[in-house]
Amino acid sequence: MAEAVAFYRKLGFEVSYGGLDASFTTVRAGQTAVNLRQRTASAEEIWDRVILRVDGVDALYRDLVEKGFEPTVPQDAPWGERYFELRGPEGLVTSFAELKGQ
Repeated sequence: MAEAVAFYRKLGFEVSYGGLDASFTTVRAGQTAVNLRQRTASAEEIWDRVILRVDGVDALYRDLVEKGFEPTVPQDAPWGERYFELRGPEGLVTSFAELKGQ
């Protein structure tokens, strides 16, 4: 959990419930919340992706790379979004997306 909390804090999220030693933690950035749970070897995966709508996908990508993150390269999707993804240490994939032409 400590690694996941550090990851999301570096992304700009703040802990609103739980924390470094908790088995369940909520982190928030503005109106966006991500719930994290500590997994065990036998735990089923409940959440595997969160999609955040953003303005300026390419600028955000560059900013995250400068901070040491290793996201996928931004790409245009056939469904009309430009996006990239970043996997957190707990396995959750966060997709940062904006509508093309926005």
